[in-house]
Amino acid sequence: MALKDLLEKESLFSPFQSLLVSILSVPLLFVATQNLMQIFTAAVPPHHCQSNFTWEHLSEPKDSCKRYISLLTNETEPCNSGDWKYDLTTYTSTIISEWDLVCEREWMKELAQSIYMAGVLAGAMVYGSLADRFGRRVIILCCLLQTALMGTGAAFAPYFSIYCFFRFMTGMGICGFTINDLGLTMEWTPLRYRPTVSVFQGTCLTVGQIILPGVAYVIRDWHWLQLALSVPYFFFFILVCWVPESFLWLVIANRSQQAVHNLNRVARINGDKDGIPVTLEMLKGETNNNSPALTSRITPIDLFRTPAMRTMTIFLSMTWFSSSFCFFALAMDIQKFGTSIYLVQVVFGCVELPLRVLSTLMSAYVGRRFAISIFLIVPGILILCSLAVPKDLLLLQLFLTVLSKGFLGSSIVCAYLYTTELFPTVLRQTGIGFTNMMMRLGAVIAPLVMMTKAYAPFLPLVIFGTVPIVCGLPILWLPETLNSSLLDTVDEVEARSTDAPIQAWRRNVG
Repeated sequence: MALKDLLEKESLFSPFQSLLVSILSVPLLFVATQNLMQIFTAAVPPHHCQSNFTWEHLSEPKDSCKRYISLLTNETEPCNSGDWKYDLTTYTSTIISEWDLVCEREWMKELAQSIYMAGVLAGAMVYGSLADRFGRRVIILCCLLQTALMGTGAAFAPYFSIYCFFRFMTGMGICGFTINDLGLTMEWTPLRYRPTVSVFQGTCLTVGQIILPGVAYVIRDWHWLQLALSVPYFFFFILVCWVPESFLWLVIANRSQQAVHNLNRVARINGDKDGIPVTLEMLKGETNNNSPALTSRITPIDLFRTPAMRTMTIFLSMTWFSSSFCFFALAMDIQKFGTSIYLVQVVFGCVELPLRVLSTLMSAYVGRRFAISIFLIVPGILILCSLAVPKDLLLLQLFLTVLSKGFLGSSIVCAYLYTTELFPTVLRQTGIGFTNMMMRLGAVIAPLVMMTKAYAPFLPLVIFGTVPIVCGLPILWLPETLNSSLLDTVDEVEARSTDAPIQAWRRNVG
């Protein structure tokens, strides 16, 4: 639309752009803390079952899940709930010591994290579609408030089942906020600055991996840690109230008056007193289109109705799936190196930061598609190369793992930018939500692939190395969005797909 050009003349560091990016980026600093919080809140402290005997010379049974009931026969019995004793030197309290999630109840620790990820999966699907129907801003505010309330509630949960419910709802809120936060930022960002802003926000997500171990090192009680990482979202809710709704969405939703108000508000903030104010007449040409209004029912099925949309959705889903599939697999298997969990999280975050800068440069000067493809294929090759590293060279294995995880994390940031630019306004958040759902599906399947170690120790690495290479190639067949304006309707997407071969031929001839 012609009005898109209104923002293109603005500098990235104009007052409005600076405030918008800053306000929408601050909450992203705490997203990783919620996603990875259970590394510390569910840490397993040293424990043993309290014996009925008190003689000092009595040793504990070899099976730490049992205790002696007879000294004559060395007969043992399973430990009952409430009889566990924990060494709380490192962690003063965790959900493990709170609800005795050890031995036969050990599976409940993984259940809690799975329930959280199920909430993230649900949030990707629900809040993506709702944002296309009701607007980005209102959904962001709802998700921030939901995260604040549910995260705080989890800190005071009296029972494990209630704790899991609060964590599920927190996961929904976190995912809904993240996908819509990134989408709204891109819709207000001038074309030439989108790669920079996208990677800046991705960097904020990475910084959360460094913030978490720092806070967890200071706060060793899981109640207070949960509270300290959830209460800030009340402040974020108040802060984001300043952010205006996307004028692109308002125009497509036939809310032209509000779109005019928001555009003129931006002009006032930027001090453009001499500029021509936006009027309703300027929007007439934008609202007269044949596309269905956003107030109609938008469903994920619309992502597959037309050929171009179907191809985009499938190839992007492959990209998102493979990135998360391998990313979380490497993160889960890091304990094999026997390093401090505090140190590992800091190293992961520090390694990803320079790779985010590299992904920015590639996205801005080479292209989105090529950047995503490279940041998938390279870690796939590194993972396959790690198969040839001897087991005693743990430092080299750690280096390849950290580097691969850093590349995969940067590919996710590039994918956020590319997905935002590729989908039209009427289905943008639905598309981002669906591809995010595929990303979470990859995280769910990754632990199942780790079980193939039982058949062949090398098999998981073969799978984790092959999948990103295979999924990193089809993305090259999609349209490039470098220096391209955001599209608004499905018809424009189909037209772009039809015109792309002709435009490519003209460039080659010229």
